[in-house]
Amino acid sequence: MLEAVPNVSEGRDAARIAEIGAAFASCARLLDVHSDGDHHRSVFTLVEEEDALVDALVAGVARAFELVDLRAHDGVHPRVGAADVVPLIALDPSEHALADRAALVAAERIGVEVGVPVLLYGRVGGGVRPAFFRRGGLPELAARIASGELKVTAGPTEVDPRSGVTLVGSRDPLVAYNLEVDGDLGVAREIASAVRESSGGLSGVQAIGLRLPRSGRVQVSMNLVDIDATPLHKVVRRVEDEARARAAHVTGGELVGLVPERVLDDAKRAGVALPGIDESRVLERAVAQAAL
Repeated sequence: MLEAVPNVSEGRDAARIAEIGAAFASCARLLDVHSDGDHHRSVFTLVEEEDALVDALVAGVARAFELVDLRAHDGVHPRVGAADVVPLIALDPSEHALADRAALVAAERIGVEVGVPVLLYGRVGGGVRPAFFRRGGLPELAARIASGELKVTAGPTEVDPRSGVTLVGSRDPLVAYNLEVDGDLGVAREIASAVRESSGGLSGVQAIGLRLPRSGRVQVSMNLVDIDATPLHKVVRRVEDEARARAAHVTGGELVGLVPERVLDDAKRAGVALPGIDESRVLERAVAQAAL
């Protein structure tokens, strides 16, 4: 059993999101769909055995490319594709090789059958993260491919601005989590800089400060790519401390997708509340329920 968490650049049109979700669910169990209008993005959580999961990913990515036009996209989340990232994750840590193999098969099939340029990231891509490809947006990525700096793994070498590129990878479980603050955008950006690893913050934490124009919220948007190095509850505490230091407060939290059960267990032992997360968001429980 493997997990996949494809991210699609459509977070507003409920009918389109439902169609894409139905395509993913054609061959796999769809555990969760998280859509956000400001990010203009939907995250689908799937589980299934290897072959069926790859079939589901090809079907869902194909439907996304039929329905999503990046030329009209204005979400705040960085993206380079209609089906932006397609990560595969082993539910059992001993089965990384299985996730890697499935990622390589999915990449080849998406490139050939859907007809979109595919680039690899994570364990199958030399360890690079999606941010490596997203810098400068799709126009810069297309130029890097055209110049030969980056080589497409599968699919065409010419990038269509309508559909972009799909990044396929294999990785360990991560937590995608957003905390709202009652300060301004500058405060959110300062907090993000303080907590993210790349600017001297917490190990395995990626963070950006965002203002969400549709809802008016200010958000510290984070990915915890190494939840063993820095558990979620430590990140929450740090963000709260950094907000207080700037006369601001955390006012809410939002989990994108599902979370491994140990994340909640560790937070309970530490006595730290995780805003916006409860037992219904636990991955293992959702998998068990789907198996019934």
